Parts: sequence; structure tokens; C-alpha cells
Amino acid sequence: MKVLITGGGTGGHIYPAIAVAQKLKLDNDIEKIFYVGCKKNMEKDIVLAENINFYSINVSGMPRQKSLKLIKWFIELGFATIKSSYYILKLKPDIIFGTGGYVSGPVLLAAKILNVPFVLHDPDAHPGIVNKFMSKWASTISISFEQAKSHLTSKNIVLNGNPIRANFLHVNKKNALTELNFNPDRKTILVIGGSQGAQAINNAIIVAAPDLISEGFQIIHQTGAKNYEKYIEELTKKHPELINNPYYIVKPFFNNMETPLNAADLAISRAGSLSISELNLCGLPSILVPYPYAAADHQRFNAKAMEEAGASLYLEDSDCNSSKLLELILDIFNNPEKLEKMKLSNKILAKPQATEDIVRILKSSVSK
Repeated sequence: MKVLITGGGTGGHIYPAIAVAQKLKLDNDIEKIFYVGCKKNMEKDIVLAENINFYSINVSGMPRQKSLKLIKWFIELGFATIKSSYYILKLKPDIIFGTGGYVSGPVLLAAKILNVPFVLHDPDAHPGIVNKFMSKWASTISISFEQAKSHLTSKNIVLNGNPIRANFLHVNKKNALTELNFNPDRKTILVIGGSQGAQAINNAIIVAAPDLISEGFQIIHQTGAKNYEKYIEELTKKHPELINNPYYIVKPFFNNMETPLNAADLAISRAGSLSISELNLCGLPSILVPYPYAAADHQRFNAKAMEEAGASLYLEDSDCNSSKLLELILDIFNNPEKLEKMKLSNKILAKPQATEDIVRILKSSVSK
């Protein structure tokens, strides 16, 4: 059985695809795995690092307003669909798996034209344009949030949760704290804003960090690569005592995100689907600050779904400041019952078998 995978642009589309690819590589029924994405995007390096054959198309996100750019985009989409058709005819996959994002659009259109079955996975509470449009032709659609069902046109929708890479299942809190050289007697706060960081969260933490540390907390902070140098410069000016402080780790990006997630007692995070699934799997309560300019405002839908489930608190980006964060953090930790309920709600939402379930769906879709 040969599987072609597509999806990309952001980690929320790429890493679930990688989790499924990792599982497929361990399956004796799988002969070959291919990946179609954009070489200008982050998926290329991630896919090649997994020793998966990568095939590139040139496509960008659809302009939201009618203009000459939209005409140019349709031409670009046409060429990308032709190239995707060439790849499908050449590679002869038995099934195609798409995780969304504009990258997957031409591949799925080509699959429809060539009558190759495909399975979709949508990681968000509010599905993206590509998955909504292609859902009527999918063999099966896997979703991560119950709220996504009403936006999709299909009779075969399965609530699976987001596929998570296997390494997240093999780290415990004690070992994670030891690896970070953190004090197990202090409560640990993890600050994450995705690979690109979050300016509002960073601005709030640089003010709140000294107070949090004096209150007995320790902090793991991912600033995002593009914000790191500026953040360190500001931190050095305002709080030089926090540079090399044993209770404050600040990095641009964590490659082994499973370690800080398992070490933490509370996360402050953007509301991307991948981050939420990782929080669920680790049973980690959070304060979610959705990115206000995300496509189709999907992060706000994700954050509200988490709040409704009792797993997170919701905070608007415009309201994210040091005093509000301190207030919310202290309220959570001063209410142990509330913290435990949030942990339990995350564990209830977690779907540790999501990857296996999607592999099973892919295999059964071929045999139909």
C-alpha cells in the first residue's frame, strides 16, 4: 500500500501529518510514503528529516479580497493542480491523506479529478477553506473538535482528536523537571506562542516574570525565533537579574516540546490546534490567548471550545497584560480544586489513540 500525504504552512497542519507518517512507517502493509508540500514552507525540512520523499508544488494562500491577486492565484492553483496530477500519476498512491492548509488544495483537487480516494483530517474547531470545500468528496473526515461537524459536508465524519508524535507519550514530569534542571517543589509555568511566538504574551511576561518568581513559580518561556533577540535585549535592560536565573528558562524554540509540556503545571499559549492537542495529551491546564489574525479566526473557536470544556481559561490578545495574567495565574493556583478540574477536562479531551485510528481509517478506505 502506497500513501501520499499533503498539508502544510503551519505546524498545526504539518505535525499531525508527520505523526501519521511515523506510524505508517512501522506498518508492514505500507510499501511507500510520499509527501507533497511547498519547498518554501517549513514542511520541507521537517519531512526530509523524517526520511520521507518530498515533492514540491508552488502555491500560496487564497487572497481574501477580489483583485488581480485573486486572478493570479487561480492561475497558480491551476499549475499546482497539474503538477499534483503528475505526481499522483507517477507515484500511483492507493490513498491520499490531507491535513489541510492551502498546500493540500491542489493535491486534493488532483485526487478528485483522477478518482483517487482521499481521507481528510481537520485539526480545528472551525475547519479551513480547503477541507470545507473538499469534504463532500472525502472517503472519511477525521476531526479534533465536535464543533467542526456542522461546517463539513460528509456523512462519514469521525471524532478522532489530533495525531500526536509518539515521543509525547514517553516523558514523565519527574524526568522532564530533571532534564530542565528545575526545582520539583516549585510550580512551573510554561509560556508558548507557537514557533513564531506571540508579542502580546511576551510583553506581558517580561513584566510579570519577577513577580511570578518571587511568588514561588519557575518559568519556561518560548519566545518564538523572530522575537528572541529583541526579547533578550529588553530583558537585559529591565530585569538583568533574570538572565541565567535558575527559575527562568527562555529560548527561541524547543525542538523537544514534550519536555517542557510534561514539566509544567500551567501553560500560557496561543490556541493553535496542535498546541491544544498537546495540552490535552499532557493533561495541562492553560490560559489560551488566540492569535487574532489567524485564518478564519480558527484560534478563537479553538480557545472557546477549550473554555467550554473546562480545560482552559480564555483571554483576548488585546486584554493580555501582566496584571491580568498575574490575576488569572494566582486565581488558578489558589484554587486547587479548579486546577484539578482543568487537568481532568484536558485528559477527557485527549485522544492518545488518534494516530492509530487514522492509520486504520486510511487502510480501510483502500479496501472499500
